[in-house]
Amino acid sequence: MRKLLHPRSPTWMALLLACCLGLLAACGGGHDHHPPGAGTGSLNVTISGLPAGVAAAVTVTGPASYSKTLTGSSTLDSLAPGAYSVSAASVLQGTGTGTIRLVPTPVTQQVQVSAGATAGASVAYAATAPLALALQEVASGLATPTFLTAPPGDSRLFILERPGRIRVMQNGSLLATPFLDISSLTTVIGERGLLSLAFHPQYASNGYFFLYYTNLAGDIVIERRQVSAGNANVADPLSALTVLTIPHPTFSNHNGGLLSFGPDGYLYAGTGDGGSGGDPPGNAQNTNVLLGKLLRLDVNASTVAQPYAIPPGNPFATAGGRPEIWAYGLRNPWRYAFDVPAQLLYIADVGQASREEVDVRPVGQAGNNYGWNIMEGTQCYNSASCNQAGLVLPVIEYGHDSAGGCSITGGYVYRGAALPELAGQYLYSDYCSGWLKSFSYSNGAASAVTDWGIANVGNIVSFGQDAQNELYMLSGTGKVYRIVRK
Repeated sequence: MRKLLHPRSPTWMALLLACCLGLLAACGGGHDHHPPGAGTGSLNVTISGLPAGVAAAVTVTGPASYSKTLTGSSTLDSLAPGAYSVSAASVLQGTGTGTIRLVPTPVTQQVQVSAGATAGASVAYAATAPLALALQEVASGLATPTFLTAPPGDSRLFILERPGRIRVMQNGSLLATPFLDISSLTTVIGERGLLSLAFHPQYASNGYFFLYYTNLAGDIVIERRQVSAGNANVADPLSALTVLTIPHPTFSNHNGGLLSFGPDGYLYAGTGDGGSGGDPPGNAQNTNVLLGKLLRLDVNASTVAQPYAIPPGNPFATAGGRPEIWAYGLRNPWRYAFDVPAQLLYIADVGQASREEVDVRPVGQAGNNYGWNIMEGTQCYNSASCNQAGLVLPVIEYGHDSAGGCSITGGYVYRGAALPELAGQYLYSDYCSGWLKSFSYSNGAASAVTDWGIANVGNIVSFGQDAQNELYMLSGTGKVYRIVRK
């Protein structure tokens, strides 16, 4: 037996060759492409221009709901005869501000596949210039625009004017009739007025939206309203239900101002510390008052008798402070933002006289103390030293100087489709300086801080985000700008 199977014997070599041929037959040999059969055809897709390690984004669709995604050149066999569409999307190389966009040519093409033949299609990728940003004016003539938003899946823009009006922008034009006018309920003394709007996640079916404004006494009001039954561009003026009123009578500044539904479906509200300078009453660190806080409310079954409920998980739901509180130690969180894909919360907290800051924490992390008025940014406030134990420190800060500004205006993490190179970067500005900057956040740290070099268009009051996740900047000049590719 050992002689018969000697490695150098002809019998052994014949057996080995037979096994190899059998394996090749079972696996289709070393070829990716077989000649097309009599009743089917093939399509050879050649993809070029991509650096090593960068995958293409090419989709082939055709008869009988055929769909195939390709990341590189490939031959598709056993295709039913007919018309096939080859669609290619741009891809990115690199990360952060060094990201290069690779654009395909052509973007779409039609190819006819015939029985017994191989058709061909080619897609060539090429790099574009590095991303540069510009501002495109989309609205003007507004009375101090404070916020811009849109209901989920809606093409309209809803723009708030500080004196108390909500304007609708539809098909590129501002409608003459306001969606809602509460100018008789508010005032623009100091920093007061109509400050933000949040549409309920199920707005399309329930028509509910929520307002954040200061009333004539200066108190903060969170209020639920509803769209009218007969006109989608006008709210029902009789639908008001007060969710919460927070006393704020003494000073006209530091009102906070943003309402937003979190990814958990609850309503969040960022309140200021009560005003003046330095938080004299110590509101921000006092968990028995609602000023200088981020609140979290369940408003999904609001009634006059019970306008809100306390969600499970609020840190003081049972003891230690007001149950509405989610986080504390904030000075004036004028704007904050949820980045749902990364499950992160960004808070831009306006500083006192020295430092402006952005804090980033996980969405589900309750009970954070952001440090005011123990600290301003990373510096102890009015003291050479302070106890920093348990405080959340900012990931980004800047000073009140020529390179910085005077008051941070927080924005959003970009998640739109028009500027894929910007994906995952947090955009922010300064009320006085008017620049546009961004940074990336990962592993607990900010990186790739970029000044996009936009033209100064006046005091930047707020950012806005439409239903397609494209971003806007609102100027104190009464204009609204979309952030676009230069």
